[in-house]
Amino acid sequence: MAKILKSKIFWFFSPVWLIPLVMFILWFFAPKIVWNVVIIDKSSSSKDGNEHISLFWLLNQKRLSKSGEIPYQVEKDYWGFFPKENEKFWIHGLEKLSSSQIGSLSKQANMAYFADTYGIYKQEWFARIQGQQSEFGMLYGGLSSQDLVFLRLMNEQKKLVVAEFNTIGSPTSSANRKQFEELYRMKWSGWTARFFDNLDTTINLEIPRWMIKNYQNTHAQKWNFKKAGIAFVHEQSGRVVILEDQQHLINPLPYVQSGELGQIKFGLPASIKYPFWFDIIEPDLNQNTIVSQFIIQSNAQGRYLLRKNGIPDVIPAVLMAKNGYAPFYYFSGDFCDNPVQMNTSYFKGIDAFQFLFFNDNDPMERKSFFWKFYRPLMNHILDEANQKLQKPIDQDALITE
Repeated sequence: MAKILKSKIFWFFSPVWLIPLVMFILWFFAPKIVWNVVIIDKSSSSKDGNEHISLFWLLNQKRLSKSGEIPYQVEKDYWGFFPKENEKFWIHGLEKLSSSQIGSLSKQANMAYFADTYGIYKQEWFARIQGQQSEFGMLYGGLSSQDLVFLRLMNEQKKLVVAEFNTIGSPTSSANRKQFEELYRMKWSGWTARFFDNLDTTINLEIPRWMIKNYQNTHAQKWNFKKAGIAFVHEQSGRVVILEDQQHLINPLPYVQSGELGQIKFGLPASIKYPFWFDIIEPDLNQNTIVSQFIIQSNAQGRYLLRKNGIPDVIPAVLMAKNGYAPFYYFSGDFCDNPVQMNTSYFKGIDAFQFLFFNDNDPMERKSFFWKFYRPLMNHILDEANQKLQKPIDQDALITE
């Protein structure tokens, strides 16, 4: 009995148990930094905030907060669509603000982050909540005129802006899209793409029905794919192009590759898989630099199909404005949407144990992308922006909800 008790006491005070405690203490007593970030998410369909949770994880981990004491909260500290109980919701976007309020917000903000503007559609929202069909149409979404006013003001003040996949995709109007493209010297090709680990519709129920219908309409043939592959969708024409493993692809998984700039400046891996949505943009390289790019590993037949449809096999993934321009980054993928747990952000140095949180052998998992790519990328962007901060923010003047 004495030996068992001694063993338990030894185990309780062993370094293994002390490590997480020390990590939490180091995080808890780390200095807090006031950092006012305006986060736009028009597609948050649950209180978990999956569309923007990765950014909130970093803000909390780095002790960046709205004030000296109040941390950012995933379920409330953003502008956009707020789900409530049953079919109820609340919309609180920049569209609610006057021109003078938008001007004040831009002066107070250190940074803007456009996580998603795709929005919420009636047929998806009410069917999910009520389990029944609803009328078609959009509840809320798209890059608005007020968003653009805010972006222009941020640009004029040379303040950091980060935007992601679908900021200017559907349902953003072509006029608003054009203004964004002119402001940041980039252009959306109209193509979006996603990897599917199985294109067999009898097995993979996540393949959208509209995608299958559009493919059959534009090609006048049945959807008869059985392996993994990449689907490319064109917004204006509705055209769907499928590259299937073995027939068109050497490796069906898209990879994000980073050269010397990405690896040295941002601490990114040379290559990492990316199994989610991304868009194809065409940057003006006089104003922007490509930090990372998607690589589609196609064979001769696949390259022919891509060229035939005007789709490149090397696609910008991370775009950065060059020195002299207002700080701006565009992520061509849904980079902020990763299934991470907020509770891991309360431990200093948790990235040393990142291997415990994902299975890199699973082609569809996205946690490894968060730990190996998104975290170091945004960590550097936030650190660099903090270093350039000239003066403290007037907290008394902040707009409150």
